[in-house]
Amino acid sequence: MNAMYKKLQSCLKSIREKTDFVPEVGLVLGSGLGDYADSIKQVASVEYKDIEGFPVSTVKGHKGRFVFGYVGEVPVVIMQGRVHYYEGYAMTDVVLPVRLMGMMGAKKIFLTNAAGGVNENFHAGDFMIITDHITTGVPSPLIGPNIEELGTRFPDMSEVYSRRIIQVIKNCAEECGIKTQEGVYVQFTGPNYETPAEVRLARIWGGDAVGMSTACEAMAAKHMGLEVCGISCITNMAAGISKTPLNHKEVQEIADRVSKQFAELVTKVILSF
Repeated sequence: MNAMYKKLQSCLKSIREKTDFVPEVGLVLGSGLGDYADSIKQVASVEYKDIEGFPVSTVKGHKGRFVFGYVGEVPVVIMQGRVHYYEGYAMTDVVLPVRLMGMMGAKKIFLTNAAGGVNENFHAGDFMIITDHITTGVPSPLIGPNIEELGTRFPDMSEVYSRRIIQVIKNCAEECGIKTQEGVYVQFTGPNYETPAEVRLARIWGGDAVGMSTACEAMAAKHMGLEVCGISCITNMAAGISKTPLNHKEVQEIADRVSKQFAELVTKVILSF
């Protein structure tokens, strides 16, 4: 048996010893949405550190736990804090939590993040529905022996982000009176912000936003046959477009400012799946 699949099974066994909750939706909370899990009807929670072999987030502000509960009547598992490649973990460990949510029973994966705007028509505080991604800057999580129990060796990626759910998000945003953008997300390694030259490259590639997460998770989820969607909160304009140096504090401030709207949209979408 594949060593990574054994690790996944071990993590699943560890969770099942604490809860037998079966989610329909897996939600990954990015910057600005970290407190969202506290607002749902919780059934159980499991700290990452209590799951054998599970990678633990080292980023300040990421709580590091799975929260199980309901958004309305929809059973969800929420990642309150994600693991990033720049923390030094192997890419297979970075996507382990998303794979684990699929193994718990989730059929839909909802990814959120804070991102830098590359498209000059964007503004800080905008929400971008992810329509596609570029992962040229990071290794694929599918490199290495294929986990046959999860998916095929050469998975199709022509529709990573469900067109059906993209339309659902657009409809929900309109009903909530929330303006959205659409675009391509480019994942770089981080933890440094991108240089102006890298931002220009992302724009030449066709990117609209840049960040340090999400696309690898989407790829792993798609490999498993899960339905994937994603929303980026544009917390800053990227280097070379922004006239001021970038810093994490300002990114967090923008994310916090729009968190109420972001939470409203996320709830509406989950209820409309």
